[in-house]
Amino acid sequence: MNKISAIVKYNSKPAGILSKEDGIYRFTYNETYLREAGNRPISITMPLRKEPYQTETLFPVFINMLSEGANKKNQSRMLKIDENDHFSFLLATAKFDSIGPLTIERINEPA
Repeated sequence: MNKISAIVKYNSKPAGILSKEDGIYRFTYNETYLREAGNRPISITMPLRKEPYQTETLFPVFINMLSEGANKKNQSRMLKIDENDHFSFLLATAKFDSIGPLTIERINEPA
């Protein structure tokens, strides 16, 4: 499977990299973000640290950025994305118009 990566920004500042490869999600804070005083974690459940976070399901902080119900169904139809493909939904919908300080920008755009 191909690796898909995205920059996670906190108030427009690059905070780290979110990736998916072989069904595993990883989030790693940017070293510069870690060094700069006053930067906040992207989530209370993901405190600032050098070691990557890893899981088999998309991290709750990112799931919570997704629409639900009728909005999700409409987006699925309009974007032609499976309703259960949370990572693709995140990449397609969280680049500009998101609630809160986080935005997600895909790094390796599909050909």
